Amino acid sequence: MNPTKTDLCCSRFDPGPWDDKTVRWENRRFVKDRVRSFLHVPLNFGSVMKRNMEAIESAGARVEGGVVLSDETSLWGADVYIEVAKDIPGMTMTSLSGTFLCKVFEGPYKNMRKWIGDMNALVAARAQRLRKMYFYYTTCPRCAKTFGKNYIVILAQI
Repeated sequence: MNPTKTDLCCSRFDPGPWDDKTVRWENRRFVKDRVRSFLHVPLNFGSVMKRNMEAIESAGARVEGGVVLSDETSLWGADVYIEVAKDIPGMTMTSLSGTFLCKVFEGPYKNMRKWIGDMNALVAARAQRLRKMYFYYTTCPRCAKTFGKNYIVILAQI
């Protein structure tokens, strides 16, 4: 079965505003949650996203085209940041501020190690100091398959 436009949960991603750009955020608001992983492979990402999106929708805090970031903190887990329009009682809230060098990559997740190396090289070439990397998975796997592109944005906080 081919999904129709109404079956898609993700918007088509435009890499233009992100690729090789520097963005500055000031107190950008996010719900923060934790995903269990095995060797960086997420085990419960879908259930974590479903639970959070239901709460975000219920609170009227969804940001159209909002950013979902992953912070790979260990082989066994990652912090997930879901952009929201307002604080949501009962949820873990945080904000991100800073300057981020962004680069868009396209392809299968197995290329992640290479992309991280490319991002480290880009930061070094710009004579910047890397503070932290976040990973913006722009679409879910189903929508990426439908669109024919699997874009990942790496945001290097400098």
